[in-house]
Amino acid sequence: MTITVPSLPASGIDPERFKQVFRNHPAGVVVVTVDAGRGPAGFTATSLTSLSLHPPLVSFGIGVTASSWPHVEQAGSAVVNFLGADQEDVARTFATSGIDRFAAPTAWRRLPQGEPVLDGVSSWLRVEFEQIVPAGDHRVVIGRVHEAWTGGSRSPLLFHDGRYHTL
Repeated sequence: MTITVPSLPASGIDPERFKQVFRNHPAGVVVVTVDAGRGPAGFTATSLTSLSLHPPLVSFGIGVTASSWPHVEQAGSAVVNFLGADQEDVARTFATSGIDRFAAPTAWRRLPQGEPVLDGVSSWLRVEFEQIVPAGDHRVVIGRVHEAWTGGSRSPLLFHDGRYHTL
């Protein structure tokens, strides 16, 4: 008797199973904004992680096929904008390809160092890139936090099971 065992994709587990597992894991929503000298660019992310306190390091992932990737790759620094529960429209704007994400009604300004920062966010971090690590079809960007601002306690915007939620 021969037993046939289905083979797994070369990457390990089935991509749909992988996505299914992470759909059950809630994540905070941020918008990463950069300017590499060709105008502001940005994207919505749920991959932000605090890495180290000494020195203060964070990381986020970005796909190499994302429209913002060439900007991130050349920028050297970014602002991580933490979205509040009332900013689902901002998250959706920065998750949409093929539009000017910084056009009205997006409200933003530049920090003294030149990075774009979104108005009305609950907090933000200005980071300078320490390392960009290849990771499959993504890159993991590690940034050292050089400046932080918070507007006080506010409910965050979360992403879970393919939808935005609040606490």
